Amino acid sequence: MFGVIQLVLSASIVTLILLQERSSGMSGLLGGEGATFYQTRRGLEKFIFRATIVLAIVFIGIALFRL
Repeated sequence: MFGVIQLVLSASIVTLILLQERSSGMSGLLGGEGATFYQTRRGLEKFIFRATIVLAIVFIGIALFRL
């Protein structure tokens, strides 16, 4: 049961990470698109960012619970 939940969570986390804006990560710091070092997240981008964090915490919690 927990294995299936972790599989769904991991696929969701990967999808949300891929949906995030490209220049907001390390590529922006290393000279990628846009030379801004800080960008305020708004709207859907903020939701995707927070959802990624929440799903990652839930994933880690389930993994620790299974120990």
